[in-house]
Formats: sequence, structure tokens, C-alpha cells
Amino acid sequence: MCTVCGCSDGGARLESGHHHHGHDHHHDHHHDHPHDHDHHHHDHGHHHHDGDDLDYGAGPAGVSVPGMSQARLIRLEADILGKNARYAAANRDRFTAQGILALNLVSSPGSGKTTLLCRTLEMIGAEFPVAVIEGDQQTSQDADRIRATGAPAIQINTGKGCHLDGHMVGHALDHLVPAEGSVLFIENVGNLVCPAAFDLGEGARVAILSVTEGEDKPLKYPDMFASADLVLVNKIDLLPYLDFDVDAAIANARRVNPRLRVLKVSARSGEGMTQWLDWLRAARAMALAARVPVAG
Repeated sequence: MCTVCGCSDGGARLESGHHHHGHDHHHDHHHDHPHDHDHHHHDHGHHHHDGDDLDYGAGPAGVSVPGMSQARLIRLEADILGKNARYAAANRDRFTAQGILALNLVSSPGSGKTTLLCRTLEMIGAEFPVAVIEGDQQTSQDADRIRATGAPAIQINTGKGCHLDGHMVGHALDHLVPAEGSVLFIENVGNLVCPAAFDLGEGARVAILSVTEGEDKPLKYPDMFASADLVLVNKIDLLPYLDFDVDAAIANARRVNPRLRVLKVSARSGEGMTQWLDWLRAARAMALAARVPVAG
């Protein structure tokens, strides 16, 4: 898990339009890298199950790192997530003060997040202000696609990092400056593991599950779906050509998180997009109603 492996320290960069800001984004997380070999505690952090299966997530820390005890891993993760939580809280205060609905879009690579987002922005038009933060390890290709719709966007390249964090998003906000009452889409790095652990200050987390993936994804990656508020089952126009059981996928997601709202959509055919936009409008109205402007 990246909260202990140090991948968050990969040196993110912000890129807006075609102008590189050149900010090497060091997060000041001080990951206290794993040189604590704890020689007197040979706590391997894994268990044997049926057959020859090994479970390296069965320990109290939920992860195993060679040479580190479970207690040490728990302390390290708590420190990293605690620092991120403070950045996320500052972002959330900013969103609340400005009546901004911030959505954290998470999924596997290739789920169709960017295509779905482009179609969403095109359908919204000038109905309300929007802005986009794009997260990828490298390139500005997705941000370029977003900007082609007319929406303001900023790219965060995470380098070796496999997720966005609260500090990165806060820094991006300083450059992007989303309008009051806007919907801010934060397209996270394609990854169903690491982004689940990092609060960005978002008002809602939206998981995209493509029908080209397996129905068992929510069971294999439960932390992501347990932390989501909405699941968009995407690319449903491909269902006639696939052996994908939508009902089973939804049941698996709700087995992990019974409170999940689920919508079936296709950016290509437009099916379900009206329901998705209705959800957006309702969520934005709630963000506006909860607005608490800063005094002074």
C-alpha cells in the first residue's frame, strides 16, 4: 500500500495549458522511509489459507513490508494519512466557503473516465461553471482533451506516485481558481488501490466501473468501493458483445457498501447520461445550500 511504500514522494508537477509551472511538488510528508528493520520482531505479516495461498494483508496493518513490524507500519501509515487529512480539511473548507461541489473520480486505467468526463462537460455546456484537475503519472493528454471541451483544466503529473493527495489538489486549486458555485471534477490516477486511502477534501467520491472489467472488481478492491458514494457502470453500450453480468457487479458493490448509489451509463450512446446529470445537479444544489462564506 502506498501509504507505507513511499510512492507518494514521487515529485508531482503541475501543468496548466501549455505552460509548465515547473513546480516540483515535494509534499513535505517525510515518509520516514523503511529502514527500521526491527530485527527482534520477525512479524512477517502474512497468513496461510487454503492450499498454498498467502495473505499478506491479514495482519493488523493490512499490508506487509519486508523488515518492518506491523506496529511500525501502523504508526507510519497513521502519520502519513494524518498529514494528508489536514491538507484535505483545508481543501474542504475552501469548497464549503465557495459552494463548490468537488468530485473525486476514481477507477482502473481504461475504464473510460476521461471520455465520460468529456461527454459530461459537453452536455453541461454553460449551465453552471466547471473546472477539472487531471491526475496522471505522465503526459498532459487527458487535460488537453478536457480543455478541448472549453472547460478550464490543470494537469498534475505524479511521476512515480500512483494517486493524488490533498496537498497536490490544494496546490492545483491555487492555480486553477475554480469559480464559486462550480463543479470541480478531480480525475484521479487510474488505480483501484492507492487513491482509496487519500481524502482530497471532495464532497463525493465517484467510482467508475467499466463493463470491460470483471464483475468481481468491488470484491477484489473493496476499500475503493467502500469509500465511494456513487458508482457509474460505464460502457454499457458494449454489453451485447460481452459476458458481463451487470446485476452481479452491482450486487458485489453493494455487498461491500450497502449505501452505494449506482447508475448505468454510456458516454458513447448517451444512455444513462441524463440520470448522471440529474445526480450532478442535485449534488451541486446541496453544496450550494451548505455554503458557509468566510467572514470578513
